[in-house]
Amino acid sequence: MLVKAQQYNTPAFVASDPVRVPHAFTGKEDREIAGFLAATLAWGQRTTILNSCTRLLALMDDAPYAFVRNASPADLKSFRTFVHRTFNGDDAVAFLKGLQHVYRNYGGLENIFRPLPEDAPDTGAHITRARRLFFEADHPARTEKHFADPARGSAAKRINMFLRWMVRRDQQGVDFGLWQQLTPDQLICPLDVHSGRVARKLGLLRRKQDDWTAAVELTQHLRRIDPTDPVKFDIALFGMGVFEKF
Repeated sequence: MLVKAQQYNTPAFVASDPVRVPHAFTGKEDREIAGFLAATLAWGQRTTILNSCTRLLALMDDAPYAFVRNASPADLKSFRTFVHRTFNGDDAVAFLKGLQHVYRNYGGLENIFRPLPEDAPDTGAHITRARRLFFEADHPARTEKHFADPARGSAAKRINMFLRWMVRRDQQGVDFGLWQQLTPDQLICPLDVHSGRVARKLGLLRRKQDDWTAAVELTQHLRRIDPTDPVKFDIALFGMGVFEKF
């Protein structure tokens, strides 16, 4: 696993991955907003994901933080025609309202994901709370399916991937390490059909469902390899599943 992590966790990985989207920016807030939206849209073919992210950010004048901070209701109308798979224009508007609410009332995304003393060691409670605060803004009920909730059993793959981008202090130029209130050892490994299949073949995961319990189980095994940075193996699991068909 260490060898595979070194093989895939390189700048070359960025070019075709959704993490490329926040890499186009330099400011902390621009990167976290672009990253959050890119992670939200990160299902389907990677080329399609990147194209959808490009279209979405173009509607924000490629200045996500300035747009979120200053957008009026009239500015949101152009997003009504946006579509990425089942994420439609109403969802896009709701997510922008949620982001605006978070930055105006909670000081940003990092603050709503920060751990509290009563939380369990992993990030499940943080994600559930962040989701609740995000959806304090006006939104249609259908939009809630696009922000996964570990409390309902979801593996929350895309949110865990976003947290990996923001929290891991990567020396290889993939992840950003922008956030200080969470530490890499608290993260849960993103789990999907590809990484789950590889993890089971490697004996890192026994549970058959790709749910939150399985994601925690996988991470516990990865912590035995690297207690301080278990999710660095996420890219290796993904690469072995997608590129090597392991």
